[in-house]
Amino acid sequence: MADSPSAPTRIRTLPSWLLGRAAARGRRLVAEALARHDMKMWHHVVLAAVADLGPVAQADLGRAVSLDPKDMVGILNDLQAAGLVVRTVDPTDRRKNAVSLTADGERRLEECTKAGERANGELLGPLSAAEREQFLEMLRKVSGVR
Repeated sequence: MADSPSAPTRIRTLPSWLLGRAAARGRRLVAEALARHDMKMWHHVVLAAVADLGPVAQADLGRAVSLDPKDMVGILNDLQAAGLVVRTVDPTDRRKNAVSLTADGERRLEECTKAGERANGELLGPLSAAEREQFLEMLRKVSGVR
């Protein structure tokens, strides 16, 4: 990652600034990889969550990925129009929609998961396998994710 010529040295040494730069590079790499499969980042997040949770109530899905309900509707509309998810009446509560992956959705998710893994591999390419493990463990500690 090249240093930003406009960032003062004092800023470039801050962990928060470095994490932000790494995150921005990671998002760019993953977004580019997903775009080659006609997928946007949030669409991929929702598709992956449906795979993990589905069939899942639309409202529960939004809470699971911390997405505003209006944004969730738009993303689900896009995914449904592409034939990647279906919304049906939730059998446990007929007032709700249950979201499930289609066979095409499962295939696209698999392609995008592999593309995302390759992009993350590129992001962490300068690190050895041991350094990657250590780095990921440190990120989990700092972010509070286990």
